[in-house]
Amino acid sequence: MTSTQSDLAGLSRFIFRAPNWYTSLGFALLVAAMAGIAAFDSGDLAPSWRGIFFIGRDAWEGIFFIGIPTIVAAFGTTGVDRFVGGKLTRNRSSLLALAGEVLIIAILTLAAIISVFTGLGQRFIFDALVVALASVFAFRLLIIMAVSRSSMLIAAVPASIQTVTAAVLLFIYSGTLRFVSVGGPILEAYLLPYLARPDRAPPELSAIAPSHFQFLLIMCGIYALSVYGFLFVVDRPWRRSLGVSVLDFIRGFIGHIAEGTRELEDFFEQLGQEAIVPVTVLSFQRDDGTEKARFVLPMIHPGPMGEIGGGNFPERVARRAEGMAFPPHATAGHDFNLVTEREVDIVLDAADRALDKIEYADVASKSVRVESGDSKMLGQAFGDDAVLVSTYAPHFADDVEYAVGLSAATEARTTGLRNVLLVDAHNCNNGLDGPDLGHVTPGSKRSFDMIEAAGIAGDKLSDGARGPFELGTAWDETGWTPREGIGPLGIRVAVTTVDDQTTAYVLVDGNNMEPGLRDRIVEELVHGEDSLADVAEVMTTDTHIVNTVEADNQVGAAIDHDELCATISRLVADAKADCEPVTAGMATERAEVTIFGNDRTETLASHANAVVSMGGALALVTILVTMAVSLLVFFLA
Repeated sequence: MTSTQSDLAGLSRFIFRAPNWYTSLGFALLVAAMAGIAAFDSGDLAPSWRGIFFIGRDAWEGIFFIGIPTIVAAFGTTGVDRFVGGKLTRNRSSLLALAGEVLIIAILTLAAIISVFTGLGQRFIFDALVVALASVFAFRLLIIMAVSRSSMLIAAVPASIQTVTAAVLLFIYSGTLRFVSVGGPILEAYLLPYLARPDRAPPELSAIAPSHFQFLLIMCGIYALSVYGFLFVVDRPWRRSLGVSVLDFIRGFIGHIAEGTRELEDFFEQLGQEAIVPVTVLSFQRDDGTEKARFVLPMIHPGPMGEIGGGNFPERVARRAEGMAFPPHATAGHDFNLVTEREVDIVLDAADRALDKIEYADVASKSVRVESGDSKMLGQAFGDDAVLVSTYAPHFADDVEYAVGLSAATEARTTGLRNVLLVDAHNCNNGLDGPDLGHVTPGSKRSFDMIEAAGIAGDKLSDGARGPFELGTAWDETGWTPREGIGPLGIRVAVTTVDDQTTAYVLVDGNNMEPGLRDRIVEELVHGEDSLADVAEVMTTDTHIVNTVEADNQVGAAIDHDELCATISRLVADAKADCEPVTAGMATERAEVTIFGNDRTETLASHANAVVSMGGALALVTILVTMAVSLLVFFLA
């Protein structure tokens, strides 16, 4: 992940899960009641039964004139929006209606304060009410166009519900109809009792005049054009460079974080590119032919976040495997994110084909450790195949580019190895700090360090002696949660013994590790009081299920290191006790999948960050220009 991508991922902290609709509406009615008590003065407010009665009446009037439009908008928006092809849920509609209500109250409160100090009077407050209702319409129009992807004319229908409902109530209870000629005496006799009821409303509403409704209609038109202009300017760079709309991204991003929808995958699918990725499987079998453990390593990235795309790939592998599954992180970055969860099935099918091709051997080599520059590599051969685990610890590193890993694996195979399962241990990083976050890119010194280390390890393993071996496994889901940096696979351990040498492979279902934690774990396993292993390495799956609401949620950031080390030591001891003779084999298949594509992740992140940094300024300019036009209309009228 680059710094630009980390900025994009960090935006998730501003998104929250939409509350249930009844929670939003309950809070809306409470706010409306409090606003009514503050706005209306029905009579004596002395601490008596009469005072309590008048306070209750003021609260009811607040609920009626402010809360009722909110309730109508909450229920009506979902139905109307769905009818015209939108996707607003009831929870979102209720939250949107509540936001509109708060906006109205905020504008009226500000207008009331100005009126007190300037003496502009009640007329000014209702002028501000026109601006507030028009602003609510514009705000709702922007959100509905973004979420439902409807045209402006269609989105204007559900967007206007809250404004129209409030305007109708004000029209009836202000007695505005009495200023309008609606027909003959008979017609007026039937209409006026129902459409003009000023006697049942607070006296403050008598300041409303027909011109207010004319201005409201004009303001809504001006504000709608402003929304359209704002979206056009913001959206144009996305369409020109990516061929997609920023509204699709906003809708999908909010939908995934707030309600766990799959809309974001629809957006990513528009960006996707076809790619061929190797899928390597290492399987261990017992003497009776049953599978004891399976390492599955496709050269994809398990992202982008949550369960979107391949974000929960490790758990899918575990559900598919017969034996205990180990899905470590491959050498691939965010450009190799799968665009939809459906692509995971294609990868798993390729893993099944590879499993069917495996030829098993009953010998293995001792594990070796090699270094080249910053790169360290643990290698062990099983027959003519080999596992290589790469780390840059104690130096910081994040994802290794696809091309670098492919080159390193090829370098190892030139020494005579048949198949190579190259793991990026992904076990030491300093979070989202720094200019490039340790990305290992083609042409960098680190990339050549890794390639050379793979060649050295390949030479040692190709020439190394082979002998019978045993394998033991252990697993603990642990009590930690994704919010604490640990995914559903918990901690898994595989231990091999060859000629009295014990090698421990520890896999934590998380996304990278806090600096120094990997070294401490290895030190305790190898040189600790119990000396549980001769060689050890710690890997993470890089699962992005732990990154739903936090871009930086590494293993060790939220959990106790002593407890983690103790859990791992216990599991290594259990795996040693579980050791038994096995055979092992490896095979590789290719899968054709749709991924984000080269540079698409960086381009997407850059555009999204630009919208955040520049969109606020553009929105402010748009609001100021719109308000200036509104004032001009008021003065001219």
